[in-house]
Amino acid sequence: MADFRGDQAAGLRRLFGRPQLRVVTFVAGSVGVGKSVAVANLAAALARQGRDVLVVDENTGDNVAAYFGARARHDLQQVIDREKALSEVIVPVAPGVRVLPAARVVGQLASLSAAEQRILLESLGDIGRPADVVLVDASLDHPLGFSPLGLAAQEAVIVVAPNGASITEAYALIKKVSLAYSRKHFRILVNKARTASEAQAVHDNIAEVTHSRRLARLDYAGYVPLDEHLRQASRLCQAVIGLFPDSPAAIAYQAVAGDLLGWPTADNDVGGLEHFVQQLLHLSQRIDPTAIYA
Repeated sequence: MADFRGDQAAGLRRLFGRPQLRVVTFVAGSVGVGKSVAVANLAAALARQGRDVLVVDENTGDNVAAYFGARARHDLQQVIDREKALSEVIVPVAPGVRVLPAARVVGQLASLSAAEQRILLESLGDIGRPADVVLVDASLDHPLGFSPLGLAAQEAVIVVAPNGASITEAYALIKKVSLAYSRKHFRILVNKARTASEAQAVHDNIAEVTHSRRLARLDYAGYVPLDEHLRQASRLCQAVIGLFPDSPAAIAYQAVAGDLLGWPTADNDVGGLEHFVQQLLHLSQRIDPTAIYA
């Protein structure tokens, strides 16, 4: 492992600047729940509230940059390999929102040498303006079964659609991560809900089962309703809050963003992303793929 003190720590403090940086990972138990769309629109809603948002994207294809009509040409792995500068990899997609493609590097974190870890940390110090919020759009098909970013982040939000298959897969994800890594707290964001009561019922049902089996505590992160305005905005590669600010989906994203900024942070989170990256590299080298798939 690399030494995370000294110049590296100072560089990360310059990067994130603000002591109350929030790092939130969004995961899902199955495809089709709208996770990446939710991350993109939530990032735009946070930016509307004056926050600078960095999206770390583990996905290829239908990723957050593509949602905004931008193309992620490079990956953080190329920064580690000294092929690209970080400024060439980060993609500005909307006012206050930048995307850092990390699909390649996330699968190789466990094998990074001490020198490569040092390059990673030093490169992050050159990102430019500091971020207030980091949203991680985690891949569903991580080679180790669950993203180390999801374990290192302060918060893990599971995006669930109100149907039986999505609920079953979300519960299975909570169970295996809780048992394998003793993560005992998640938040549930219900997407594509027809009514507020339906969304609340989805959360309550999953929470009751996980609590009864002593797996984890679930908090309700809110819901996003089915809304044709959201579909129209997606076709036009824009956030719904920009095109249809008074639509039900835009109002919902604003509410979730406001709640997210009020989620409590631990007293020892003053290290911001410095602490996050340390935890990430530490955990990535200790993930047991046999345990996570059990």
